[in-house]
Amino acid sequence: MKKLNEIIVDNFAGGGGASTGIELATGRSVDIAINHDPDAIAMHEVNHPETVHYQEDVWEVDPKEICAGRPVALNWLSPSCTHHSIAAAGKPKNKQLRGQAWLAVKWAATVRPRVQILENVKEFITWGPLLKNGQPDPKRKGLTYNTFVNAMQRQGYEVETRMLRACDYGAPTSRERLFMVMRSDGRPIVWPKPSHGDPNSLAVKNGLLKPWRTAAECIDWSIECPSIFTRKKPLVDKTLRRIARGLQKFVIECDEPFIVPDGATTENLTDKSELVVGFLSKYYGEVSPNEARGQRLDEPLHTISTANRFALITSHLVKFRGNNYGTATNEPLPTISAGGIHAGEVRALLIKYYGEGIGQSLNEPLHTIPTKDRFGLVLIKGTPYQIVDIGFRMLEPHELFQAQGFPLSYQFAWDWINKNKISKSSQVARCGNSVPPQFAEALVRANLPELCTGSGNALTFERYSEAYGQLQLSM
Repeated sequence: MKKLNEIIVDNFAGGGGASTGIELATGRSVDIAINHDPDAIAMHEVNHPETVHYQEDVWEVDPKEICAGRPVALNWLSPSCTHHSIAAAGKPKNKQLRGQAWLAVKWAATVRPRVQILENVKEFITWGPLLKNGQPDPKRKGLTYNTFVNAMQRQGYEVETRMLRACDYGAPTSRERLFMVMRSDGRPIVWPKPSHGDPNSLAVKNGLLKPWRTAAECIDWSIECPSIFTRKKPLVDKTLRRIARGLQKFVIECDEPFIVPDGATTENLTDKSELVVGFLSKYYGEVSPNEARGQRLDEPLHTISTANRFALITSHLVKFRGNNYGTATNEPLPTISAGGIHAGEVRALLIKYYGEGIGQSLNEPLHTIPTKDRFGLVLIKGTPYQIVDIGFRMLEPHELFQAQGFPLSYQFAWDWINKNKISKSSQVARCGNSVPPQFAEALVRANLPELCTGSGNALTFERYSEAYGQLQLSM
């Protein structure tokens, strides 16, 4: 049962993802937020003004002092995941950062929260000693993790872990994380049931689950996606190869490419025979030279990192009509102008970057174009289209924050307290380090229902909107 004057604490609070989710569930701000990073605390302060903030090393904070005798209902912990993750496999691991989870034992021994929830990457369960070179000892994987779990159990906590995906709980990202729930109040640990699922699953088709939210709904289609052919500074070859491989996989060889909503990016199109298809290119290291690292727009956005890794690619198409743009299937390739956006330029890109044995010289007649060849001809529901332009831009921070599941009114671009604009790189870093709020909301509703309110979402969004309006007036 709920105890009088219970409080909620967010350790490693970051920019406020977990705090936002907790507030969505409970209808009130977390009581205490702790983080050493001034940028993270500044973002948290403006979005959670009712919270008491501590810009300090979490280890330097005395739980008894800051709780001041009040019982703790929930202690949320999101310790550093970088030095557990395989994403930076070649870099030496930091023993101190890997050990941040021990903070849960400190809080258990001092103020004994009823519930503690810890979030990290799946490799957390392999936490063990490091070799002299800073790499995990393969012979002692999981040793430290098991010691940590045993320490929590000796403090009287039940401990369970489970992997969860944010898209299953209403966030437009497929981010997957390991969650550990620890309870000391004798009540059972409850894992939230998914609210969303694969649109093709029987559960969704039968109305038992909502379909996953998608990357497409997070794209700001009002932002121009400039042509790759008219840039003042040409894109580097590596980027062009990514674009070409993506076009091949997600447009040319795709039976049902994602069609951009009518009117979203079609300002330059003139009739109903024209359309735009799109996909996202991912700027991660390719596993093989011919691999297309990207995704469709009608699925949840893949995991967001601390650097901007997503680019929107739009492919502009027109219905193929024989000698459209001066090109018939068996006629010589038309002259390519220096500055114009023509089919020939698109073909030049595709021919140049698609690899061996599939191209031809641009000084000879264009080879016959079969429906599924790689010269920019796309078959959509039986109708052939030809690529006439390709757009490219990186995703903006507000698109990434929306994909991470934050409210539209969440403030991340300005440090309103110090009246400073936050750099794009810092905004993206805060986003990549954040917890999708839907994770926290679902876990809190499942394990602490006595603290929750059915109108929490409405209250929170209303307060965000009101706060945003006041800040705008104060500028």
